[in-house]
Amino acid sequence: MLIHELAQYGARESGERTLTEPVLHHTKRAVLDWLAALYPGTRVSPGLELVQAHADETGVGLARLPGFATTTFPATAAWINGSVSHTVEFDDIFRDGVYHPGCPVIAAALAAADTRDADGLAFLTAIVVGYEISTRLAAAIQPAHYRYFHTTGTVGSIGAAAAVAALYAPGNPTVMQHAIATAATFAAGLQQAFRSDAMTKALHAGHAAAVGIRAGTAAAAGVTGVADILEGEAGFAAALGGSLNLPLLTAGLGKDYNITRITQKNHGCCGHTFASIDAALALQQEHGIRPDDIAAIHVATYQTAINVTGNANPQTAFEGKFSLRYVVAHALRHGSVRLNAFDTERLSDDATRALMKKITLVADEALTAAFPRHRSSRVKIVMNSGETYEYYAQDRKGDPESPLDDDELNGKYDELVTPVLGAKRAAALKAQVWALDTLRVRQLSLN
Repeated sequence: MLIHELAQYGARESGERTLTEPVLHHTKRAVLDWLAALYPGTRVSPGLELVQAHADETGVGLARLPGFATTTFPATAAWINGSVSHTVEFDDIFRDGVYHPGCPVIAAALAAADTRDADGLAFLTAIVVGYEISTRLAAAIQPAHYRYFHTTGTVGSIGAAAAVAALYAPGNPTVMQHAIATAATFAAGLQQAFRSDAMTKALHAGHAAAVGIRAGTAAAAGVTGVADILEGEAGFAAALGGSLNLPLLTAGLGKDYNITRITQKNHGCCGHTFASIDAALALQQEHGIRPDDIAAIHVATYQTAINVTGNANPQTAFEGKFSLRYVVAHALRHGSVRLNAFDTERLSDDATRALMKKITLVADEALTAAFPRHRSSRVKIVMNSGETYEYYAQDRKGDPESPLDDDELNGKYDELVTPVLGAKRAAALKAQVWALDTLRVRQLSLN
């Protein structure tokens, strides 16, 4: 059965702990990027409400809540940290699986590592296990799965459970198998949560991380799960996607690492908008385009991008992050889409709203067919003078084809974490992350 092969891999990786230098380096990048997404999320909803809701569970337990200067029980920490890190839309992406692995996997791994006083290499290895198993499953169940389900909430549960099993029972395939199997039946997260202004979407990642803690902890204590939960006639694939692309599920497992091909976000909004933003900014930079001189903007992209980000009149910060028209107009007017793009005054700006009305969206058949392997966009800007400029972005800045280098990733971290921790503490934590394989996880200066 499929789960046996996944469990054997996870046990072998966690037992041997022999990550190559490139894999180790990319895993540190994933941790740094997760922290960059996490800390600004600690200052906004729903993180503030979640900490308040669990006030009777804080100040106890060993799992830390970074940015809140307190601890709690591991499942609660995973729930809060996973949700918080998915809030400001700066978290990582595994493009082929339409999936944000860092939020559930790293949140669960941190809670488990804090609780068990794990060393940094064990923590990093557990993250690799969670990423490798879950990214393959995410890719194998697409594109049908993403029609109704949020992969981060569903597949993320399994990735989180695998990471926890790697920490709680390294080298044990039985525990790994039962952790994955138990998590699979609790996978949840509906696409409708994207379509309106609510806090639910972020909670999908937190739920997945908490499921991972509970499933991994239970499996380590002997609780069993269903061996054919992934491919059974009433199992994960049948219920949530219809089928699994089996070659994608196991190809290169343990030899070719997806964690080295993770997208790190360069814009603070939904990833389905990125190629359009990149294309618009490329045209502006190449031709010196002034927004006031634009007559029309035509965006051709893949159908899912329009389904998820087609909101023509966003009224809130959440809606703005999922409005392709808004983020493209904002990028052309301000040169970027960062956290302040969703401040009230930016959202209601008359000039930006006027530019939005000049933007048309259309689904392109070829670009739709290339999804999710490519998240492409073709942007054409027509000037008042009649001049026309066009740019095709096959992939996005931050994708494996055009990754953020280490300096750019450090800069992203500095921008997002320094306002929360202050320059000195943010810099100290950054240095610890880059040396994490030589430390114990509890040495990380998270608060």
